[in-house]
Amino acid sequence: MSRKVDISNWGEQPPQWIKLLANEVESSNRTKAAEQIGISRTAVSLLLANRYSSPSTAGMERRVLAALDGIKCPAHNEMISTEQCRAYRERPAPTHNPMAMRVWRVCQNCAHNPNGGQS
Repeated sequence: MSRKVDISNWGEQPPQWIKLLANEVESSNRTKAAEQIGISRTAVSLLLANRYSSPSTAGMERRVLAALDGIKCPAHNEMISTEQCRAYRERPAPTHNPMAMRVWRVCQNCAHNPNGGQS
């Protein structure tokens, strides 16, 4: 049974990486989320509570995004970041390369494509 994770200390609009971290903790637990990201359980708790002692959370943000901000790409058959997904689907059709064109076509009809994907 998942419990709602309190991220209210981040204000009304928590950063996306904190939302991803909270969602992961809700779907598993703090220990498993920490293991997946490669950080300590204590760091997870401090980040969620916006009480991480470092003056910058940029390194933690990169680690959380690298571990949790991914999409299983049907065109590449691997996990890619949401930014990579956006870049692949928004690029012009690669008419010069048949393999790249097959990937591009899959992207155009993918469920992750808000502009034309199918559910």
